[in-house]
Amino acid sequence: MMKIGLRTIILLAFIAVGITMMARDSVVLAPSYAWTISKPLGQRFESTIDTLQDNYAQNFVPVNQSLVYATTGNYGAPGQTQVFFERKHTSDFFFEDALDAWIKDLGGQKFYNTRMPMTILSYSTGGTKYNNQDRLSGTFSGNVNKRLQIGAMLDYIYSKGALEYQAAKNFKWGFSGSYTGDRYELQTYFNSYRSLNKETGGITDDRYITDPGEVQGGEIKVDYKNIPTNLNSASSRVRGSNFMMNHRYKVGYYRTWKDSVNDTIEHKEYVPVTSFIWTMDYKTNVHRYKDSNSTEDMKYYENTYLSEFGTDEQTEFWKLSNTLGVSMLEGFNKYVKFGLSAYATYEIRKFTQVEDSALYITDRSAELSPAPDFRVPHKGTENVAWVGGQLTKQKGSILTYNADVRFGLLGSVVGDIDISGNVTTRIPLWGDSLKISGFGYFKNEEVPYLLRNYVSNHFIWKNDFGKVRRFRVGGGLNIPHSGTFLEAGVENMQNYVYFDNAGKPAQYGDHIQVLSLSAKQNLRFKALNWDNKLTYQTSSKESVLSLPKFAVYSNLYLKFLVAKVMHVQFGVDANYYTKYYAPGYMPATMAFHTQNEVKCGNFLWMNAYVNVKLKKTRFFLMFSHVNQGLFGGKEYFSLPHYPLNPRKFQMGLSVDFAN
Repeated sequence: MMKIGLRTIILLAFIAVGITMMARDSVVLAPSYAWTISKPLGQRFESTIDTLQDNYAQNFVPVNQSLVYATTGNYGAPGQTQVFFERKHTSDFFFEDALDAWIKDLGGQKFYNTRMPMTILSYSTGGTKYNNQDRLSGTFSGNVNKRLQIGAMLDYIYSKGALEYQAAKNFKWGFSGSYTGDRYELQTYFNSYRSLNKETGGITDDRYITDPGEVQGGEIKVDYKNIPTNLNSASSRVRGSNFMMNHRYKVGYYRTWKDSVNDTIEHKEYVPVTSFIWTMDYKTNVHRYKDSNSTEDMKYYENTYLSEFGTDEQTEFWKLSNTLGVSMLEGFNKYVKFGLSAYATYEIRKFTQVEDSALYITDRSAELSPAPDFRVPHKGTENVAWVGGQLTKQKGSILTYNADVRFGLLGSVVGDIDISGNVTTRIPLWGDSLKISGFGYFKNEEVPYLLRNYVSNHFIWKNDFGKVRRFRVGGGLNIPHSGTFLEAGVENMQNYVYFDNAGKPAQYGDHIQVLSLSAKQNLRFKALNWDNKLTYQTSSKESVLSLPKFAVYSNLYLKFLVAKVMHVQFGVDANYYTKYYAPGYMPATMAFHTQNEVKCGNFLWMNAYVNVKLKKTRFFLMFSHVNQGLFGGKEYFSLPHYPLNPRKFQMGLSVDFAN
């Protein structure tokens, strides 16, 4: 009797629902839209609803999270972009930085206005029962009326990985809501996530990938589940939640006018002039590292301070910030072409770490590393405050801009300066518009608490770092008519903080310059499409900040319409970057650190795929890493000793329900 697996049942259910949706008559609705908001004042920015067909399949490949993505290999596992201008600054809780691709912060939170309820359900799967990769996600949004909206989302990733001890599990869920009235506005959400990653510590011998016959007695076929790894009993768990409320009360006046067609009909509109803002943001995090095998635990790490019987430790963090602001709104008068805001923020942060009293027991075991000559507090508290302002212009087709400035007034952030801005102008050209943009910032900021004070079984540090100074400037040129986009930027840093070869935070006191040049060129000829992106970047101090100099992404595909209703994208994409000293990965801290022994890169990664959209249903078929073992190089490591996934067949389906 044929056995039907859970994944098959889920896909069949999605297909059945998708067919039902296709059979329904189209409903004419007012346009739906989406937006994101920025901290701390809740400023809105236009966004998109995720129903696009193009490159849908590429979302389910780890290396496609960035042009250059250094990852431990598995989908949902730790990783870091190596395109420097895409990399975020180290957060207050650096453990979750490695999961940024899967756990989005406020910048990824979307709000929707859909006129009628919207539910988007997506499911993707791939591999065999031994290395399967599954992702189930859903987004719901519904309007109670034209002013009040509620939403919910969930996202579940479970991937066993190619190696035996490589499984990753991420579960994220949340609720959101918004109210847009004449005088009062609210935007709020609650998100929660849990992440579990098995830590391999890398494979014991790279030749299992590069030359398997040499380590397998002539046998060239590799069973990934039998490749030995340095760690077999270790895991990292990260969990967190975030609750945010943004309130805005608007003061203004009512404007009335009569209809231009029928002057007996009078219209009334509320025109806001000034708004008063309160934003509350509460965030909590926990990181737990565990290794029950004491032998491998002590062998893998250079130092063991607290326990020779394995590791089971936890670091906790929470913060609560409140912001009060006042804003003069853009466009309330024809002479007021910009918005102007001022605000003050107070934030309290709490840290709880491993108790380090065991370090100072006089009869310590000879197996343990010598105790450091300093104490790290078990608990830490920071009370900080800033004042700031914003100057914005979001309306208009010719010129838009956004400028922010913030100064630290209290606690460790005293003397902090954060000035950033961007500007965009459009020039009519060939029936379209030429878009020119500029961006930049200057920052003088305190180093996060956990980079200055940290205690664990394998790593202990207490650092007196100076403030980090960063200056970045750049600009871009976008020509939609020819499918061309050019961007250039340069950054100068002093007192740059990084994780060194030993996996500990270090500060480089001199200056480091990073130059980045990028070009995108999309070519079209009837159904044939060829999209290309090239990035060049260089660092003036590669022993501290090593970057791949050249990175290329190319996507060649056919895009056509079948029976006037089915949109098809069929093609092959490829990713390549030059060799460089890729960062190492430290499982106990989930940190990416410098190393100067192994270079990664100079391999070709290719995916063959089909993306299809039929009305409100999308699906894809894909062979990821389709060229593996055929051409493109055998050294497909994006991190030292962490091979990327082998060839895998994947498929997925997404249905947009019109309730």
